[in-house]
Amino acid sequence: MADGFEKACEIAVAKVQEIAEPIDITKNDFDFLRKCATTALGSKVVSKCQDLFADLAVKSVLAVADLDRKDVNFDLIKIICKLGGAIEDSSFIQGIVIDKDFSHPAMAKVVEDAKVLILTCPFEPPKPKTKHGLEIKTVEDYEKLTKMEADYFTDMVKKVKDSGANVVLCQWGFDDEANHLLMTNGLPAVRWVGGVEIELLAIACGARIVPRFEEITPDKLGKAGKISEMSFGTSNDRVILI
Repeated sequence: MADGFEKACEIAVAKVQEIAEPIDITKNDFDFLRKCATTALGSKVVSKCQDLFADLAVKSVLAVADLDRKDVNFDLIKIICKLGGAIEDSSFIQGIVIDKDFSHPAMAKVVEDAKVLILTCPFEPPKPKTKHGLEIKTVEDYEKLTKMEADYFTDMVKKVKDSGANVVLCQWGFDDEANHLLMTNGLPAVRWVGGVEIELLAIACGARIVPRFEEITPDKLGKAGKISEMSFGTSNDRVILI
């Protein structure tokens, strides 16, 4: 029986190839692609919104497709799900969505003409690699240590500011003091950005990932038309839209 099905399949495929005609997919604003997507969605859970999701699928594929090579890198298409809302609220976003929010509530929620700095080093002073303890016996010693730490943060933020960046995306966390300094210097920042998202951001913004503060230079910054913080779903979960 299996052999019979395979032979029938071979005959059917050969017949399809025999009667096939080349189609211009760009014709009528990619109408043929939408028809294909609508057919594929007919048996899916979202079939009641076939037209909407067919349009979303076509837009997503065309946004990353290499039409000359007839190749699509599906790793460049990301689906973000949020609780609440209707299925009709689904939308296509040309850009990147990060499931995070800005690190300080007082930071600007929208940045136009963004110059993006992508860091894979944490905003914190270097930690000693030995296991020795440090004993502080006087107020003066404590104040010196506090000033030394504050100077580290000030120097880090200054290097970011001097590069011309107006948004910082960091793979690691921030100390509260560094976070406050970034806010007071008008530098909206996002912390704990995943490694995969870091790479996608670098590709999309044309940025180079910076592993050390000493290596920050203006030519390593990426560019984005707009970076904003938005809320989705009934739980008002916030995301960063680039």
